Amino acid sequence: MPRSPRLVVEGESAVYHLMSRTALDGFVLGDAEKDHLLQVIRHFTSIYFADVLGFCIMGNHFHLVVRMHPDEGYSDTEIQRRYALYYQDDETKDSPLPGQIAMLRYKWQQLSEMMKEIKQSFSRYYNKRHNRRGFFWGERFKSVLVEDGDTLINCLAYVDLNPLRAGLVARPDDYRWSSLGYHSQTGNKSRFLSLDFGLVGAEKLSVDEQLRRYRQFVYEVGALPTDKGAHIDGQIVTQEQARNYTKPPVDRFLSRSRYFTDSVIIGSRDFVRTHWRRWCSEEDNPDKNPVAVRGLEDVFSLRRLTETFGR
Repeated sequence: MPRSPRLVVEGESAVYHLMSRTALDGFVLGDAEKDHLLQVIRHFTSIYFADVLGFCIMGNHFHLVVRMHPDEGYSDTEIQRRYALYYQDDETKDSPLPGQIAMLRYKWQQLSEMMKEIKQSFSRYYNKRHNRRGFFWGERFKSVLVEDGDTLINCLAYVDLNPLRAGLVARPDDYRWSSLGYHSQTGNKSRFLSLDFGLVGAEKLSVDEQLRRYRQFVYEVGALPTDKGAHIDGQIVTQEQARNYTKPPVDRFLSRSRYFTDSVIIGSRDFVRTHWRRWCSEEDNPDKNPVAVRGLEDVFSLRRLTETFGR
């Protein structure tokens, strides 16, 4: 039976909720795999004409909410910049060939092309890491066209509540491989995530207020009893209400405490660089830059423990 065509809006921006599940048994996406899949998603969504509104990577599937844009409004200079990013590891491809810009401009607005590259790139990584061959992903990815406004914010909350419903965390922003966790734990590093939560009048609100209102919505929805998994404990919601759904400095520190357990090295920039050069192997980059731990002044880390020891 032929596949039904995918519902895609042509010529205008539109939001899609995308889902893909592995073909393997069990929860095969560990910490290192989730980290790498997030890195792959960040890479390709920065090249394609996509704004990432939300995501969640679970042990055997992932969710991605994106706003795809048509090719209009992207200059040749911007296409060239994205081309350089796309081929950043290939010195032989420093600029598009004549006539190639039009093809890239068309390709990079295609939802299916973007998901194909994300999934194929991760499959190659996973098979190499685990010394295997064959398919990693199951059936073709699912996509749902999502209306802006109330529908969008409910969709984003559904995605961010996945780890909580599965009983993995007590608070949705404690899960680091989700959009709410990314906001809380990294401060939306590199502005990876759009602040388009579907809030009415959002253009008049500050960044902090938009995120506060979204957290409030997620916690209130997450507290409702459901037959599809766990819900947020009422005491936690009461605590959040008391502080108006904002994260105080102590919570921001605690949400970053994983750096003390998941890093290879943590300390001042010079300390990290010195010991990394002593420790790294021939395959590693000796000039790898330490990452600043947001919220902790003059503290840097190299987070490579999951990759090195397969955690």
